[in-house]
Amino acid sequence: MKPLVEVAGVVPAPADEVFARLADSLRAQPYNPGFEIDARRRFVAQQGGWWYRGEYTVEDDPAGARVTHRVYNVASRGRWAVPLANRFFVGFPQRVRESFDRMLGDLAPPAGEGRTLG
Repeated sequence: MKPLVEVAGVVPAPADEVFARLADSLRAQPYNPGFEIDARRRFVAQQGGWWYRGEYTVEDDPAGARVTHRVYNVASRGRWAVPLANRFFVGFPQRVRESFDRMLGDLAPPAGEGRTLG
């Protein structure tokens, strides 16, 4: 399945720490009907509404932790309408990127916390 949108970035902190913060943040969201977590693979997914599935992975990176977010169309009916509807919402990929970048900032350890990479 090809993602509608894929974004990635690096957080300057150990991958296990970033994954724990990401999982806690996503788990705490008020609307979370379909939540999956695989800590061994550092994978989290959220699924909701009639078409949305967001998947996150966290991998080791020389600069810290690489976080990747992919948005998929998982509609069982009217699947063809999702890309069309998202084109009507001009800027959908840009909004995903902006939201993702804010999230990366939230996942970084507070300044002066003195974390070291592995």
